[in-house]
Amino acid sequence: MNIQWYPGHMTKTRRMIAEQLKNVDAVCEILDARIPVSSRNPDVDQLTAGKPRLVVLNRVDQADPEATRRWAAYFRARGYAVLESNAKGGAGTAKFAAAVRELLADKLRAYAEKGQAGRIIRVMILGIPNVGKSTFINKVAGRKTARTEDRPGVTRSKQWVPIDKGLELLDTPGILWPKFEDQSVGLNLAYTGAVKDDILDVETLGCHLMAYLGERYPGALTAGYKLPSLPQREEGENNIAYGYRLLEAAGRKRGFLISGGEVDTERMAKILLDEFRGGRLGRFTLELPDQKGGAA
Repeated sequence: MNIQWYPGHMTKTRRMIAEQLKNVDAVCEILDARIPVSSRNPDVDQLTAGKPRLVVLNRVDQADPEATRRWAAYFRARGYAVLESNAKGGAGTAKFAAAVRELLADKLRAYAEKGQAGRIIRVMILGIPNVGKSTFINKVAGRKTARTEDRPGVTRSKQWVPIDKGLELLDTPGILWPKFEDQSVGLNLAYTGAVKDDILDVETLGCHLMAYLGERYPGALTAGYKLPSLPQREEGENNIAYGYRLLEAAGRKRGFLISGGEVDTERMAKILLDEFRGGRLGRFTLELPDQKGGAA
């Protein structure tokens, strides 16, 4: 699967980010805790060089807790402040303002020494499409200020959002990059809904995801689909072939049969993606700091 999705408005967004950097004190990068590398735009480091950075690991309620702990340590070791969050439920969002002020403590002291103690802090919020950026901002602000939908590409223009007397956020559209060099990055983004489903072969995507879960989280599949055991992977069997057999097993158990007693694997793939994205199968992380390839 060669997954590419780069709407024209993302080129405009990239220019806008570069132009607005001079107006902000720090950058907050929101990542999906399930795919912290795949949900990082590689252009952001170059675009925001020199600005203090806060990394928000969002959707921690859907990620493997031990993996989240490792990722938080990974980013802190590289000099970033880290905040763990579940924006939809609100967990972690109340700590945002304090985390920003701690990140900018030296700058705030310098302002105070110049008699500018009340100066407003401005933070740019960055993230790929559908990573929960607008939901996070709404929770931090305590009101609905940004449009949210459970699909990519909703926020299309910049918006300043006041949080309190001393803090403003710049909401920006989600920005992807023109080409995914690593196939696993495109797959991870597709699993989590960061690219539109209508450009994908959902059945093939479901095979890849099933194969990964069968290898790394077999207990979640046996429990979620009430399977006594999983089919064993055969020697030399690729992800699509193995994942297809897992889709068949789960679909048969769910009763998704079509004429001739065959399993409707396309329907099962759609159900799998829906349940994975909704957190109904369990808590999964698809890449780790020492093994960033992900669920290819």
